[in-house]
Amino acid sequence: MISQERIDTLLKSLDERILLLDGAMGTMIQGFGLGEDDYRGERFADWDRDLKGNNDLLSLTRPDVIRDIHNAFLDAGADIVETNTFNSNAPSMADYGMESLVPELNATSARLARECADAVAAKTGQPRYVAGALGPTNRTASISPDVNDPGFRNITFDQLADTYKVCATALIDGGVDFLLVETIFDTLNAKAAIVGIKRAFRNGGIEVPVMISGTITDASGRTLSGQTTEAFWNSVRHIKPFMIGLNCALGAGELRPYIAELARIADTRVSAYPNAGLPNEFGEYDETPEEMAEVVGEFARSGLVNMIGGCCGTRPDLIRALGDAVKGVA
Repeated sequence: MISQERIDTLLKSLDERILLLDGAMGTMIQGFGLGEDDYRGERFADWDRDLKGNNDLLSLTRPDVIRDIHNAFLDAGADIVETNTFNSNAPSMADYGMESLVPELNATSARLARECADAVAAKTGQPRYVAGALGPTNRTASISPDVNDPGFRNITFDQLADTYKVCATALIDGGVDFLLVETIFDTLNAKAAIVGIKRAFRNGGIEVPVMISGTITDASGRTLSGQTTEAFWNSVRHIKPFMIGLNCALGAGELRPYIAELARIADTRVSAYPNAGLPNEFGEYDETPEEMAEVVGEFARSGLVNMIGGCCGTRPDLIRALGDAVKGVA
């Protein structure tokens, strides 16, 4: 169930200190070395497609793994855990023929995160919060997937909006404290998410805060669809997000100028959860907790952020180091 008291406490806490988001769900899942049978479980033993790699499905087939990951980040000091729903949307689940599972995936993942957060809060006496993760989907509304047909799109704005409405409704039903539209590489997708979320609020008769986090894809300082940080902010500010931020694609050092730009222009709170550096030639992340904490700690001391966390490659030890780096900073 949605708790307005808990949401109020979250917003109050953000005015008092820098909150800590969790780290990389995918990175942690990889560490378990799961096989096809783990993803299938009994329920999907006869599914007609390979399911290994469908990490969101583990909320149904291996909820113990997802609980372990949430608890590891909570034990590391995370104030907020994200639901295991980055790909729990119809376009992404279509790769596995599992579009019909989208509401169940979102609601179940929200309940798993809620149970873990509430248990740790009861044990420690410190509130813990759940962010309902809404990933960007595997489609883009602004860019053609066919280089020979620039006007072609493989999804419409309305289809995206409907997708996000279904996800948001189920996440709210599962008890999240706020919705997190994250890793936005195409701001038109984010605008569709905003429409879908508004529809979910209207139909359900209940609202929760909304956070939006974009992705600067390279040293050009732009999203994949070509927007600067300032343009990205101005495209989504109408929903009045309680927090705006950037995540993924870049390490903390590379992300700093764009976080500073957001802090300068945004009339709301700012977040940053970068990768653990840039990937090496094997696609792995080498930045140590100490290295990342030193950079992100400077974000905090410079007054740029209200929340920090980690994206790709970030494990509990790194989240713990980030927490230590911002402890005591207003």
